[in-house]
Amino acid sequence: MIRLFDYWRSSASYRLRIALGLAGLSWHSLPVDLTTGQQCDPEHLARNPQGLVPVLEIDDLTLTQSLAIIEYLDETRGLGLLPGPAANRARIRAVAHAIAMDIHPVCNLRVARYAVAQSNGGITMETWMRDMITPGLIALENMVDTGNHCIGQTLTLADICLVPQIYNARRWNIDLKNLPNLNRITTFLENLKPFANAHPNL
Repeated sequence: MIRLFDYWRSSASYRLRIALGLAGLSWHSLPVDLTTGQQCDPEHLARNPQGLVPVLEIDDLTLTQSLAIIEYLDETRGLGLLPGPAANRARIRAVAHAIAMDIHPVCNLRVARYAVAQSNGGITMETWMRDMITPGLIALENMVDTGNHCIGQTLTLADICLVPQIYNARRWNIDLKNLPNLNRITTFLENLKPFANAHPNL
């Protein structure tokens, strides 16, 4: 049995659920409540010493870090998430990394909470999220193509990363109206079954 330790609103967990759906896999979800600190319990730290989600138990392995897990699924289940020549794959990774390694980490709940606490009332969670997410999305708008996918004509790792990030931006009421490329791509992807089935609100 495939077991997924995740948190329903985690962007990293969301992107992994999309990939699992694309692979046509069934899994058993075991929630880890980040708001109560369950990720720091000894039981979870034994699975992932970083105390993060998601963690995926599959093929007699315990895997961590969403992008690493998704690439494992891509390589073992033939998802084709990094298609084309090296230059194309580099563009796909650039978009995926801009989201997962630049925007996402500073919006991690523990980072945001720490920043707000250290500001002595100078910033709120809402202003932190807006100020951290908005510049990244503006940059992404100019990194993606003008079709229905971030890069090229097929679904890639970049698309899997984009949709959860837009969900998070909407959650914090970030103005997206001047991002036509990102809005068009997200609207198209959200109507695909693996994306719809992975949505946090289901």
